[in-house]
Amino acid sequence: MVPDVQDLILLGAGALGGAMNAMAGGGSFVTLPALIGAGVPSVAANASSTIALYPGGLASAWVYRGGLGRIAGVSMRPVLAATLAGGLVGALLLLWTPGLLFDRVLPWLLLVATLALAFGRRVGPALRARFQAGVATLLIVQFLLGIYGGYFGGAVGLMMMAAWNLIDGADVKALNPARTLLVSAANTIAVLCFAISGIVHWRAALLVAVGAAAGGYLGAVVGKRLPAALVQLATVLFAASMTVTFFLRAYR
Repeated sequence: MVPDVQDLILLGAGALGGAMNAMAGGGSFVTLPALIGAGVPSVAANASSTIALYPGGLASAWVYRGGLGRIAGVSMRPVLAATLAGGLVGALLLLWTPGLLFDRVLPWLLLVATLALAFGRRVGPALRARFQAGVATLLIVQFLLGIYGGYFGGAVGLMMMAAWNLIDGADVKALNPARTLLVSAANTIAVLCFAISGIVHWRAALLVAVGAAAGGYLGAVVGKRLPAALVQLATVLFAASMTVTFFLRAYR
């Protein structure tokens, strides 16, 4: 059977979203509008988008698997545990959010994600010059980011790297393996909650997931070669346009 135009759009959105997540983050800026455009209600679209991008995140984590290490001197286990706990809280909050309320909240979440994409890499050094943070701060921040990741997750990987850079000033590129693993960890809990709840539109989610798996792997490979500044600029411009669109959709 020949796929229709909507199926091709969902496949393409998945591929682009998976590649964006692998290179700079912000893949949900593509997949969420595509799912809403396909007629999926916003809360269900957000849950379906999380599930659809999950395989792409795992593919990216596989590419980066050799570079995992400690974060700010802390072993991965407590950081992973904090992320998983936060992801559970965030996923449950999403399931308890009425659709009309989420439509109002969504543009603000997109705005936060856009600001993180635009300025996240600069926040860490600026704050580190003024504040001292320790292990407890890292785990608390990671828990809160896990909540955001389970609830929405746009640009959560960049938020994580900004927080880690604030604590110990680690090289941003060296943080990519941990970023992909922990974003996938928060999504793992969310995926389980969404699947059990029955909110997921599986056909649409699977179409996006097929594209995201390929896009996530290729994006991680290509991301090692493209200039970081170019990737970030393109991502921020696209994210800003989607944010404006959703503000108009919610408040006009």
